[in-house]
Amino acid sequence: MSKTVLVTGGTGNLGGHVVDRLRQAGHEVRVASRRTGEGLATVDWKTGAGLAAAVAGVDAIVHCATGIRGNDVERALIAAAREAGVGHLVYISIVGVDRIPFSYYQTRLAAERLFEASGLPWTVLRATQFHDLIRVVLAMFARLPVMFVPGAGSQPIDVGEVAERLAEIAVGPPSGRVPDIAGPQAHSFRELARMYLRATGRRRLLVPLRLPGKAFRAFRAGLNLAPDRAVGRITFADYLAAHPDRKTASYRGQR
Repeated sequence: MSKTVLVTGGTGNLGGHVVDRLRQAGHEVRVASRRTGEGLATVDWKTGAGLAAAVAGVDAIVHCATGIRGNDVERALIAAAREAGVGHLVYISIVGVDRIPFSYYQTRLAAERLFEASGLPWTVLRATQFHDLIRVVLAMFARLPVMFVPGAGSQPIDVGEVAERLAEIAVGPPSGRVPDIAGPQAHSFRELARMYLRATGRRRLLVPLRLPGKAFRAFRAGLNLAPDRAVGRITFADYLAAHPDRKTASYRGQR
């Protein structure tokens, strides 16, 4: 049965993939974005302009738009969804948000708790870092002749696989916290850097970088990993092979 789903941040990295998968499955999709343009439900998250129209009549909302500071976006979205009687709120979060004292993660955890306390049916999915983000970070580190690599690791996952799972959740029943989704392999940043350098034909001296603070101690302890939820299929090496010329100047999407 076809459903109407609103995707916030639907012009971004993850949101765009979610929109595509929902449409491919035959569902009607409304794309909420700060941008203006044909086919977009333009929302000004600061003033709330356009938000009531965006949520009106939808069966579910997949929230992929995030703010760097605070949770005003989530509060506004929940209030509008409650007023419109939306039957399912879906939120994408990050593995480790409840265990890593990193300010951005704490904002995402606060957003989870707002959804949980909203009084509306909800589902929260946590994912590990996307391949795209890891590549952007490594490209930044590789700008110098000496490449500093943090003494931590990551379990990167393909953004399309996360989008596929979110699309399934959106048209299914509200389920609360669902099992995390993580990439097929966990690697140290040294291993990831070596893969990146091979794929891009570069040579760099790799130098360990030990960052201070509780947050980075948690990353070094692997609290951002989910080895028991290694359900992704596309490895980081697969991703690099499939995107040899991918630009890495910026990243819009996650984590």
